[in-house]
Amino acid sequence: MKPTCVRALGRLVPALALIALSAAVAPPATADVGPPPPLDWKPCAQGPDDALGKELDRAGARCAELTVPLDHSRPGGRTIKLALSRLPATDRAHRIGTMVLNSGGPGESTLGMPLRTRTAMKDVAARYDLVGLDPRFVGRSTPLDCGWPIGLWLRSAGPTRTRFDHQVAVQRDLAERCARRHADVLPYANTRDTARDIDLVRRVLGERRISFLGYSYGSYLGAVYTQMFPGRTDRVVLDSAGDPDKWGPRATRGTEDEAERALRGWAAWAAERHGTYGLGATTARVLATVNAIVAAAQDRPLRVGAYEVDDQTVPYILSVGSGDDRPAARAQFTSTVRTLNEAAHGRPAAPGSELDGFLTSVLTSAGSPFAGPAAAIICGDRAAPRDPDTYWNDVQRSRTRHPLFGPLKNNIWPCAFWPNGPRERLTHVANPTPALIVSATGDTATTYEGSKAMHRALTGSRLLTLRDTTAHGIYGEYGNTCVDAKVNAYLATGTLPAADPICHP
Repeated sequence: MKPTCVRALGRLVPALALIALSAAVAPPATADVGPPPPLDWKPCAQGPDDALGKELDRAGARCAELTVPLDHSRPGGRTIKLALSRLPATDRAHRIGTMVLNSGGPGESTLGMPLRTRTAMKDVAARYDLVGLDPRFVGRSTPLDCGWPIGLWLRSAGPTRTRFDHQVAVQRDLAERCARRHADVLPYANTRDTARDIDLVRRVLGERRISFLGYSYGSYLGAVYTQMFPGRTDRVVLDSAGDPDKWGPRATRGTEDEAERALRGWAAWAAERHGTYGLGATTARVLATVNAIVAAAQDRPLRVGAYEVDDQTVPYILSVGSGDDRPAARAQFTSTVRTLNEAAHGRPAAPGSELDGFLTSVLTSAGSPFAGPAAAIICGDRAAPRDPDTYWNDVQRSRTRHPLFGPLKNNIWPCAFWPNGPRERLTHVANPTPALIVSATGDTATTYEGSKAMHRALTGSRLLTLRDTTAHGIYGEYGNTCVDAKVNAYLATGTLPAADPICHP
């Protein structure tokens, strides 16, 4: 699963519902007590097959490991190691400072992010040290793998209680597998401890303040950092931000309308290209083809190459695939739907390379190294309802209005069976930190309403809106010159726009 699909979790999952929290005594935020030991910067490549490390080395980056406490309330106790990369500023005379990056997920490696961020920042990049930090238990930072037989756990509840009960068993098994492997560290997989790690990075780099760029879940992480460590940020960009008060294990509830609008928008695009794809000459006929695929998967799993795609997986594929309105993304998703349509009619259906990679990550153990840390962080941030009937009742209520996406967005997750509860309350974000929040009105993962809520929570922020666009991850990714120019102007000057700016496709 490519990072865009991964972000459809953290960019799917930084969008969300209120749940009663487990309250514990909060470990303190780190304080600047004594200078930490300096980092030993080395070449990034860890061997001849380390393509990312080689790319970082060619770009002039260097990498290091930082030792941090597993439990920040016990700084002398057990430690873990975090992997960092740094692409240094080349215009040292006009250097602004260090920018720490996070690409979302949660659970997505950020070590290579300085490379694409430098491209997005254009000339402004020369004035920043760009730091990629794999968060704790992610990528190269003391990685956590739950040993799951599947990857990402997001599935539809299916059409019947029997199918839902199957999901209950699957999600319980995933939680139990993770607990058996990692019960000792799961309490320390959470956003607040990651924010504490970031502040240790700030200290070890000798910075009084750091700038921050985060996407999706990374936006939530950045907002939490501003709340826990006031006054320690300079320029903050939060791209595709969700409502910070709704972050948690029921993250996808309430995004049904956005998902349906995106699917209709894609269907209209595909209808105009019926001669190429053959899915229907009108929007209604394309949607009828989609419904027929879903119905066929309810009768029997669809054979797609080496995979079986069932009624609980098809809605997830449809939700993720329709969430990007760029022509290349729509063409790719339309090819995916055409492949599913072939399978629904019992014809040989060979997945293309992108769909093959997606299915491998979702349906096989190859996706476990990403999915496990993602679940651990989400479940470690906020408690989830334990009673499966809570989810079933929500599924049934949503099914009337949203027959396709309601059972997906309200389904049970492994957090319902996660061992113990969060060590701390969810962070309530409410502060005047200056920040530039970037959002597309058609975002299906971290919705535009969620970004507006983040804007209200950070009272010193501005909201940069990309109108009439279905996308998740905008700055430097979507290709909108207006957005990129406004973000870069802010990063260059440190001055936020006087009012909330608007860009158009």
